[in-house]
Formats: sequence, C-alpha cells, structure tokens
Amino acid sequence: MAAAQSRTLAASSAELHLRIVSPNGSPQSSVPAAVWLMPLEGTPARPFLPHGPYTLLQKKRTFLPHLQVIPAGSVVQFPNADPFFHNVFSLFDGKRFDLGLYEAGSSKSVTFSRVGVSYIFCNIHPEMSAVVLALSTPLYALADASNAVDLRDIPPGDYSLNFWIEGVPQMALSRLSQQLHLAPGRTDLRDLKAPISRKDAIQHSNEFGMPYVQEPEKPY
Repeated sequence: MAAAQSRTLAASSAELHLRIVSPNGSPQSSVPAAVWLMPLEGTPARPFLPHGPYTLLQKKRTFLPHLQVIPAGSVVQFPNADPFFHNVFSLFDGKRFDLGLYEAGSSKSVTFSRVGVSYIFCNIHPEMSAVVLALSTPLYALADASNAVDLRDIPPGDYSLNFWIEGVPQMALSRLSQQLHLAPGRTDLRDLKAPISRKDAIQHSNEFGMPYVQEPEKPY
C-alpha cells in the first residue's frame, strides 16, 4: 500500500528541469548555483523545516561547503579545523556579522534570521569565500556538474522561479526570474542563458572595505 501511495503522489506532482548556459548558448564549466520556487497566491506553501545541524567548516583555507542552503532562522556553526586563526565575516544584507579572530579547534555560530544571500569571507585569507542562502521554501535545487537543475515533488500550482548564480549580478538574476504554472508531470525550460563570470575573477574587500594586504611570505 505504501508503494502505491508513493506512485500516486509522484504521478500528481510536478517536476522542473533547466540548464544554465552562457549568453551564446554554449555549455559552461560548472558554476555554483541554486534555483528555488516561491508559491504565488492560491498555491499552498510548504514549510521549510530545519534538518541540521548546519556547518561551514574552515579547513585548508577553504570553507566547506562553498554553497549552503538553509531554512531562514537556522543556526550555522563555523568550526576552525586549521592550525591557525581565522576571522569569519559577512557585510551583506542576508546577514551582517563579524566573528573576530578565533583559534584552531574552536567554533562560533551565527543565526541567519531572515531570508537572503550572505557572502562569507575570512578577514585574514582573501582566497576563502562561501555563500549561505537562507530560504523560506523547501522547493530548491543546486546545479550539478553540468549546470543542470532538477526540482522534483513540486505541488502543482503557480510559482515564481528564482536564481542565485555565483558571479552573476543581482540585476541579471532578477531578469532570469519568471512566473510559472506547473502542472503534474515534467516541465523542461531547457537552456537559460546567464552572464556567468569566472569564480576566480570575483573580487572582494576585507571587513573594513579595504584591499587585503599581500603577505607572500606569511606561513599560513
């Protein structure tokens, strides 16, 4: 009976497929990206329940994972697994914070209290970056290695389709947003063109809005 109910639910659900490509329509190397659906009036909203704990690990001067999607209101831990200090901060509207210097083996936490995109950096190591995307909907998916996105088990209805793609300006992301009516079955939007930039071309300042001081002989 459980298997029959599962098949009935799958048959009554919608699926959405798309692929992110460059402006000329050619395939693009893998880029961090998230796609999510917000229900419009008349379409029931599903709660986005936490399934944490959520962790953004600092190891080998890298944040792991680079992109993390969480329910708004969730707490994210920032453990330091490197043998030296880090100073994690974000100056963006999703969540503004500065954890200050903290040593190897210690951890600090941040509550991402509202919906938004938070760009995370280290004030000591400019190569370190991560993104925390706080959402109010569980209807999201991350792009795979070929920049394809598949959202499944969607209740049929009317939605706004939203994007975050690393390196793409917010104005361009807003232009990609659209309204959709999703019926049971598969909807394929095929290729969506986005002005994708190389990840290593993205520049940022330190927590004081100043350029990082280059110290090539620094032991860490």
